[in-house]
This record gives sequence, C-alpha cells and structure tokens, in this order.
Amino acid sequence: MIGTLFNCSTIVAGSFIGSRLKRGIKAEYEDILLQALGLAAAAVGVNSVVQSMPKSQYPVLFIISLAIGALLGEWIRLEERFKIIISRCFRRKLSAQDSLAQGLSTALLLFCVGSLSILGPMQSALYGDNTYLFTNGMLDFVTSMVLSSSYGFGIAAAAIVLFVWQSFFYCLALLLSGALDPVLLTELSIIGGILIFSSGLSIMGLGKFKTMNMIPALLIPPLFFCLVSVWKQISG
Repeated sequence: MIGTLFNCSTIVAGSFIGSRLKRGIKAEYEDILLQALGLAAAAVGVNSVVQSMPKSQYPVLFIISLAIGALLGEWIRLEERFKIIISRCFRRKLSAQDSLAQGLSTALLLFCVGSLSILGPMQSALYGDNTYLFTNGMLDFVTSMVLSSSYGFGIAAAAIVLFVWQSFFYCLALLLSGALDPVLLTELSIIGGILIFSSGLSIMGLGKFKTMNMIPALLIPPLFFCLVSVWKQISG
C-alpha cells in the first residue's frame, strides 16, 4: 500500500500548494490554466481509448455501457446528489458548490479512472512493484495543483476516494490473483477514457456534459463479464 499512500499524499500536497497560489493568480490566468487542463484531460482520454480500443473483444460493449450507465445515473440523479453532498461537506453557497462539484468530479475522473490508477495497485499487490503508482502520483500532484488553483483546497477530498478506489483493486488482486481477466480492464479503460475526454471538453467550455451521471457505465462491463461467466458454466 506504499504506492497508494504516496499517490494520495501527492494529491493533498498539490491541492495545498495550488490553493495557496490561487490568491495570486489573476482571472485570465485561471482561465488559461483551465483550458490547458481541459486539453490535457482530453488528450489523456483519447490516448486511453486509442490504446485500448484495438484490444477490445467486445467493440459494442462500451456503447451499451455508456447508454445504460448514463440512463442509470440520470435516473438516480447522481450529479445532483453529488452536488448536495459537496454542499453539505464544504458548506458552500450554490455558485461555489457548482464550481467545486465540477472540479471534484473532474478530479475523481482524472485520479481514479485511468489505467495507472487501476493497474497500479494490482501491480503492487501481485508483484510488489509500485512504479505505476509512483508515476501516477507525480501526474496527480501536478493535476491537483492546477485544479485547486481554480477550485480550492476542497480538491484534496479526492484523495480519500482515491485511497478507497485503489485499496479495492489492491485487495481484489490479492483475492483473485491469476483469475483477473485483462479483457475486462481493457473495456474499463475505454469507458474511462471517454469519460475523461468528456470532462476535458466541459472544462474547456466546449459543452456541458453530465459526466458524473455517466460514471455508472463503469459498472456494466463487470456485470456483463459475470453474466458471460455464469452462462458458460450453465451451457458447458
């Protein structure tokens, strides 16, 4: 868990530094920083999709997952509930709440939904190799610094979610060592890349995407693979 703790600490440190720099950054500089971050997020998303798409054995699964996940997220009003939670936790007014909610949703996607954040804890659990997590930590340090310069120190709350997220995959790798299907990780990387790309477009102001409501799409591939496994056992 050393790699995960390092990764989380870089987010807290980056958020602290960025929130202190916020006082000295003019509005026009904040805008250009957001544009730069949006471009970076879009590039990371596209790269994840481009790398994973050729490896997919179910090329339509990501489309179905996004459709079902978006409908599910809209049905349970995930984005709205997320904003309410942020408002209660940080006691912000509505305008600040919307801003911080957007920043945190972007942070959660950038920090959690990526191959390094998923494969890193697995690599650490199975082989004791923290290279992925150390690399991810340095990337998250810069990202959290930029985000907190615009949204405030509240971005550091993403470190808590990241710890739970990576701990889940760390424990899962220990429990299911040798049984994890790389095909599933490929499908998750495709959907995650699309969500990050969507978030990047929103940051740049090129569209208002309800990216948070689409996050349940990440639950569809594991469910699909479970159903396929059960079907094979029944038919076989």
